[in-house]
Amino acid sequence: MSDEALKSTPLTAAHRELGGRMVAFAGYSMPVQYPRGILKEHLWTREKAGAFDVSHMGPAFLELTARSGDREADHRAVAALAEARVCGDIAGLAPGQLRYTLLLNADGGIADDLMIGRPLSPGRQGMLYIVVNAATKDADFAALASAAGDRARLIRADDRALIALQGPAAADVLFDVLPRAADLRFMTFDRIEYQGHALIVSRSGYTGEDGFEILVPAMIAARFWKRLLADDRVAPIGLGARDSLRLEAGLPLYGHDLDETVSPIEANLAFAVSRRRRREGGFPGAARLARELAKGTARVRVGLKVLDGAPAREGAVITDETGSTVGAVTSGGFSPCLGAPIAMGFVPPPLSAPGTRLNVVVRGRLQAADVTALPFVPHRYRRAVRA
Repeated sequence: MSDEALKSTPLTAAHRELGGRMVAFAGYSMPVQYPRGILKEHLWTREKAGAFDVSHMGPAFLELTARSGDREADHRAVAALAEARVCGDIAGLAPGQLRYTLLLNADGGIADDLMIGRPLSPGRQGMLYIVVNAATKDADFAALASAAGDRARLIRADDRALIALQGPAAADVLFDVLPRAADLRFMTFDRIEYQGHALIVSRSGYTGEDGFEILVPAMIAARFWKRLLADDRVAPIGLGARDSLRLEAGLPLYGHDLDETVSPIEANLAFAVSRRRRREGGFPGAARLARELAKGTARVRVGLKVLDGAPAREGAVITDETGSTVGAVTSGGFSPCLGAPIAMGFVPPPLSAPGTRLNVVVRGRLQAADVTALPFVPHRYRRAVRA
């Protein structure tokens, strides 16, 4: 795709001013790295705070066309529309709560992974905040709008900037800018005013670190971005480090570790199939998931630590100790924190126990790799608010 055909985000000019190396990603021109480089950006985020432009993602709101005025009834009504497509318990969300869930196809394969949240404000019940992946957002929005019919309208918000602030210093940095964000704990969100503009701020992210994602109106996006970067604890971080950070955190990437052939059970995401939904069903592929929960699967996603040699990239063959092919790598790279190559892939359940010795094939050479519990680097989410 030519540069002219790529979409811009509200921060594209700001990235170029910072020397960002721009690449095509999901139809957008996005920074893969800045002058300090991917390795330093990765470590900066683990040690301080990184600011990421994730405006290519798909934020939206699903809102009832007619509300009853009964807040709980209105929430249940809009939740039922979303639950027709996803396997999470959306009806059970508390006000201000955000939930990771999965959009499934008729066969129980994953069409996307996404976030869905229930607003905190009493005046916004009957609405859901939704963030889907960039490459699938048009199809996702169409699926959700189809499920809603004339009972709700889907309002796209992907003309705004979505900024992620991640790392151990992220909270203190953001609290200086948005003091009300101190009320948020992990996987909650709220609408917070900034200089007369409404921001949607969630305590969430894709690095394994404590952090936030902030939906910002386009007209103030560059100003807000520069306000964050004015803090010497914050550096701009590109998509390259975002990928290595999420890999260390053991988080799957849609289109690589997840796709429409992979079920939540195979992907080791059974937690995303809520208990009530397991009992009641009523979502695409429910029968397959029930069967896999009861009887198991032929493959499962695992972590791999490569003991010697080069990183095993997506598509690399995984073999057992006899050299027989048993699976394939779906994500792989070098871990800056561990100083070693790591990967994720699918193998048969009998070979999925941590410590199991396998091999990955890199440039025709067998390299020893041990199955490793995920995440590779411990998560540091903040589940309690600041005292």
